[in-house]
Amino acid sequence: MTATSPRLKHEVKDLALAPLGRQRIEWAGREMPVLRQIRDRFAQEKPFAGIRFVACCHVTTETAHLAIALKAGGADAVLIASNPLSTQDDVAASLVADHEIPVFAQKGEDNATYNRHVQIALDHRPNIIIDDGSDVVATLIQERQHQIADLIGSTEETTTGIVRLRAMLKDGVLTFPAVNVNDADTKHFFDNRYGTGQSTLDGIIRATNILLAGKTIVVAGYGWCGKGTALRSRGLGANVIVTEIDPIKAIEAVMDGFRVLPMAEAAPQGDLFITVTGNKHVIRAEHFEVMKDGAIVCNSGHFDIEIDLKYLASQAKEIKQVRPFTEQYRLPSGKSVIVLGEGRLVNLAAAEGHPSAVMDMSFANQALACEYLVKNKGKLEPGLHSIPVEVDQEIARLKLQAIGINIDALTPDQIEYINSWTSGT
Repeated sequence: MTATSPRLKHEVKDLALAPLGRQRIEWAGREMPVLRQIRDRFAQEKPFAGIRFVACCHVTTETAHLAIALKAGGADAVLIASNPLSTQDDVAASLVADHEIPVFAQKGEDNATYNRHVQIALDHRPNIIIDDGSDVVATLIQERQHQIADLIGSTEETTTGIVRLRAMLKDGVLTFPAVNVNDADTKHFFDNRYGTGQSTLDGIIRATNILLAGKTIVVAGYGWCGKGTALRSRGLGANVIVTEIDPIKAIEAVMDGFRVLPMAEAAPQGDLFITVTGNKHVIRAEHFEVMKDGAIVCNSGHFDIEIDLKYLASQAKEIKQVRPFTEQYRLPSGKSVIVLGEGRLVNLAAAEGHPSAVMDMSFANQALACEYLVKNKGKLEPGLHSIPVEVDQEIARLKLQAIGINIDALTPDQIEYINSWTSGT
């Protein structure tokens, strides 16, 4: 259902879910000490007073803490979902009811609703866009050129979104500053590797309840998300095959102890296939045709294009749901292929996404990237900008401090040595 508040425009499933959402948001906060410290500082300094935000993110308990931190800093923010199956409806309800943050997101919303929410968000005339996949930025550039003048800049924290932003830059249409949050060390080393690795398998297990030990799992892509997924799969006893197009990543996978094969050779061997490439049709017609009966396929890349589901649906004699977020496609040969989470992000479609502890650093990067844009308003050239190294290191320092770990510091003699070229062997 669509709920409407007399104070606040929003579209959430049911405001009655707010108490459960509030409880879950509080639980997540226990594991997010870095963002809590940033929020407390924002509440005192109000760096975003008078600034309109649009955040297109997975509406989860962790995202809730980012939204709350932005509002504490004075932001006038609207939150929409970045994926139709990733919204946690109780969290969306709590953000509206308890924090008066306009949220337009419902789990399972169709593409038309999702696109309408993007338009609603842009009606807010944002000064800063926090994007997750670059849909809002792409829509702004394609359909609302006149609003670019309102922009201070945008931030992006997905590999897929960065690929799109680089394509925009190449085509000369990225005419404002965009901060590449994804490539911050405290983001991709941890969120992509440990977050995706754990949450992907969490989604698969919740959707299927299969034993992974002894299974042959094919991981398509050996970027940071693929590394984490392959590592965690092996840790649960699976036999892991990696497919790659990049020779450097492929040899890295070999030296990490994984078998590396083309997808055409891996397809007949796999029991479970996980795509994490950010590209389209990584699993397609010729692969479905040679898979084992009952092979399971799923995606942990940002968009639902990595598996060619249109082809699969066109060939299926029968499609039926066999468990929540688990559909069986019966092919003319009599074999079946099982698809999880409609080919969308399985960790969010069938589970809760990344653990809060890892999103603490990712969203700390988002919050500080927004502050960086505001502090440097009018000074940054159009195009992609990296998170400053000192910000990245400060987030890591705060995380270590929060979990009670101390590290060494350079002595004056060591500092002098590494800054000198005259001292050698």
